[in-house]
Amino acid sequence: MRSLWSLAAALPLAACGTMEYRDTNAAVDNNPLCVSRPDQPGEPVSRDCERYREGVWRSKSDAPPVEFGRRDER
Repeated sequence: MRSLWSLAAALPLAACGTMEYRDTNAAVDNNPLCVSRPDQPGEPVSRDCERYREGVWRSKSDAPPVEFGRRDER
């Protein structure tokens, strides 16, 4: 029952924004240049071989608003 209330509370909030998730693990695994790792800690790693995960929450939409009204057919 508690999860139902949590879901009911989260739905209106989800309509107010968007979540964008980025993950580079698959791209690094498929890149043959990223097979060799640095031997010493602190050695630089190529930007293409950096692994990161991030999520960005946007509360405002960049898209123009959608008009749901009727068009005047003339």
